[in-house]
Amino acid sequence: MRKIRTGDTVLVVSGRNKGQQGKVRRNVIERDRIVVEGVNIVKKHIKRGRARQAGIVEVEAAFHVSNVMLICPKCKEPTRVGIRTGDDGKNARYCKKCDELIPRVEAA
Repeated sequence: MRKIRTGDTVLVVSGRNKGQQGKVRRNVIERDRIVVEGVNIVKKHIKRGRARQAGIVEVEAAFHVSNVMLICPKCKEPTRVGIRTGDDGKNARYCKKCDELIPRVEAA
């Protein structure tokens, strides 16, 4: 089970973007990397294509999932995440600070 999922709000705890918050936009599970909205902006050189112009664009780059902490929706604090069996018998995430279950976020 993944402790950080798409749609979660996270806080960056290390690196050049330390202290920034954002929602997880994409989760690259096989490489343990995530893309967070408005964080880790890099400039990328784009080649001309059929429907786009060549140039330099700013994009959000992926970084390792260990560099972020989940912000608990209940206590609004950055926290570590635990996993326990929920009421329905499935695994569920919980906040290690306030001991509340973290609800599943439906990504749009």
